[in-house]
Amino acid sequence: MVTVREANTEDLATLVELNKLCFPAMAEENVVWTISQLSNHLRLFPQGQLVAVEDDKILGAVSSLIVDLGVDAYRDHTYAGITDGGYFHNHNPEGDSLYGADVYVHPDARGRGVGHLLYQARRDLCKRLNLRRIVAGGRIHGYHEHADSMSPENYVAEVENGRIDDLVLNFQLREGFIVRGVIKNYIQDPLSKNYATFLEWINPDYQPVEKDGRKVRVSCVQYQVRGIASFEDFADQVEYFVETAADYRSDFVVFPEFFSVQLLSQKKLRKLPSVEGIRKLSEMTKPFMELMSRLAKEYGLYIVAGSHPMEVDGSLQNVCPIFAPDGSHTLQPKLHITPSEKKYWGISGGNDLRVISTPKARIGILICYDSEFPEAARYLADQGAEIIFVPYCTDTRQGFLRVRYCSQARAIENQVYVVTAGIIGNLPSVPAMDIHYGKAAVFSPSDHEFARDGIQAEADSNVEMMLVSDLDINDLYRSRASGSVTPMLDRRKDLFQFISNLPGDQHKSTPSENGPMGLPV
Repeated sequence: MVTVREANTEDLATLVELNKLCFPAMAEENVVWTISQLSNHLRLFPQGQLVAVEDDKILGAVSSLIVDLGVDAYRDHTYAGITDGGYFHNHNPEGDSLYGADVYVHPDARGRGVGHLLYQARRDLCKRLNLRRIVAGGRIHGYHEHADSMSPENYVAEVENGRIDDLVLNFQLREGFIVRGVIKNYIQDPLSKNYATFLEWINPDYQPVEKDGRKVRVSCVQYQVRGIASFEDFADQVEYFVETAADYRSDFVVFPEFFSVQLLSQKKLRKLPSVEGIRKLSEMTKPFMELMSRLAKEYGLYIVAGSHPMEVDGSLQNVCPIFAPDGSHTLQPKLHITPSEKKYWGISGGNDLRVISTPKARIGILICYDSEFPEAARYLADQGAEIIFVPYCTDTRQGFLRVRYCSQARAIENQVYVVTAGIIGNLPSVPAMDIHYGKAAVFSPSDHEFARDGIQAEADSNVEMMLVSDLDINDLYRSRASGSVTPMLDRRKDLFQFISNLPGDQHKSTPSENGPMGLPV
């Protein structure tokens, strides 16, 4: 069975070779992807990079970015220009159009519906992100056979009227695309004589967004852990808060780190040694994920599901699942592991950090201790994060204050909102989870646009409650551009450099590599 998933760094070498195999004529013109370009796509817009797989074999792929076409949406452009030389640096999460930069299917898999699945996945993404349309420059695959006898416009019209068959354009028309025009000098493609069709698919579910103010409502659950008798007791307590957040028309609800450890207070699991207990909890990942997915779909909001221990490649990691209103999810592991987590539970740190694009805002997750490392927040901000969620679990006031002060510092340094939620209550029957101290809060940059003291909202300490706050995303951009101070603009990059060794950033350019249009990498 063929399925579609997001691409990952392990796919890159295969995708480069598949791209060359699918477009041999364009490979001769050096108009194919390099590893450094594809890794940049993953870093900037992972949701838009999709692969079709069967039995772990990649059969096809699509590359996409978001663009703003401006007032003249159908103006001529070049492939190099619209994709920034193939690197997608001009990916604009604030844009309204999903641009189809590439689609390719292994020659042996053509005719099996793989292309249709990829196009459908791209349409689903467009709807999920509430984008106005999908646009693309389409190859005119068979035009070279008719170039001496007709113009590209006439060729396209003949294909549309069914008098000429074109392998690529016929497929795109069947997929619901409309030809808005013909672009000259679009890309180096001998078969298309460098022409391309300007294609558009309109999202029927698109809802216009008021550009004057981007308001986001967040709910922080100050979750009290208490002894429970069954998984259903846990589910009831979680659903109560999700339902309440939905009643308050929240866009996001965030739970604390390790709130699922409450499940170990069930009678049959009490008093287990800490390592055995955390392993038992990781075995409950499936029902935990199913619960959160159901609640996100049923109540129609994003759930930042605190964190839960999960087995990943043979090691135990502390992972935050983020659920979308359609029930799908993204996983963000904790990167920095505290001495206690290592000692009592044998938890290892993850190696992935990503920004998640949603119709409301671009978000990132730093789990508790991660907030105490400035480079992690800086990375998310540089990748476009507007809100950073920090679920935490601290036992003492000192531990809480470390997270609280560092979270506020991250908001000021990077001119983002930081939304925190912590556990309260006691679980004396669960080793390493006996006492807790928490005080949910929402922090902002400290400037005239925002609340006094840079504290957007703050809960009472150690009282079970839900903190609700409205965030104006446009205030962030006004502050970044013309605030009393502008730290995002005033960095001394001539003195200090930021280097990431995350897997998606490890592929470095070499002088011999060239990208589409023969541009240097």
